[in-house]
Amino acid sequence: MDIDKIYAMEFSVVYKLLVDKAMRKGRTKAEVNEIIRWLTGYTNKELERMVKKPTSYEEFFGNAPCMNEKRKLIKGMICGVRVQEVTPELMREIRYLDKLIDELAKGKPMEKILRK
Repeated sequence: MDIDKIYAMEFSVVYKLLVDKAMRKGRTKAEVNEIIRWLTGYTNKELERMVKKPTSYEEFFGNAPCMNEKRKLIKGMICGVRVQEVTPELMREIRYLDKLIDELAKGKPMEKILRK
């Protein structure tokens, strides 16, 4: 998929896909929200607002209040590429979120997902 198309995707569409993936594996929307808040610094209200209004994936990450420094501890493969080596930086942020949701779907405990 073209990188610009990924950036232009509506966050609300991506969010629904992330929640659906987690719920298919027995996890919850609340856990997905916790992961997103941990990664981006959005509050619950801000996250709800971002889901409801037309926001591109690029805008969602670009307007994130405070990207968590511990995100750099996220390692491993996503789509056959080491997540920590993905470029450009915005795509790496997107892949960090993908990796965290994958870990959630695979049953990893929240404490480990959130690098506590």
